[in-house]
Amino acid sequence: MKHSVKMTINGQTQSHEVEPRLLLVHYIRETVGLTGTHVGCDTSQCGACTILMNGQAVKSCTVFAVQADGAKITTIEGLAKNGDLHPIQQGFWEKHGLQCGFCTPGLMITAVDFLERNASPSDAEIRHAIEGNLCRCTGYHNIVNAIRAASAEMGQAASAQSKIAAEVKR
Repeated sequence: MKHSVKMTINGQTQSHEVEPRLLLVHYIRETVGLTGTHVGCDTSQCGACTILMNGQAVKSCTVFAVQADGAKITTIEGLAKNGDLHPIQQGFWEKHGLQCGFCTPGLMITAVDFLERNASPSDAEIRHAIEGNLCRCTGYHNIVNAIRAASAEMGQAASAQSKIAAEVKR
């Protein structure tokens, strides 16, 4: 028996009939056609399938699509806005935070969630935040550099926004 699900993915409303046992990662990739979210281990060990669900990083291989009914989902495809890379994407690009790229979408999404909660983290805090994401190609050094660079960029953007808001109030 199929169930109807409706959710917003990267700002677009998605509505489909799905099997109750369909994992969210497969819904995103196969039904919606957004293949940036990767299937790595199917056991929530690697983090390649990490997405934002209602603003929190979630491993989408641990959630059924029916459990995400009504949710707001952001995948790696939803980070860039108007052709401009998100600071985390820019950081990974500039600091060479990837090699094969398989783990990269999950790491980026995890970092976005983390930086929303900790705007100016230490390297140790960054390393702790990404512990649930496995990368088999790098030593994580450039990934940490990329997240640190994104943190600085996001901090500068927030500061500029505050200055603009203060000017508007005058």
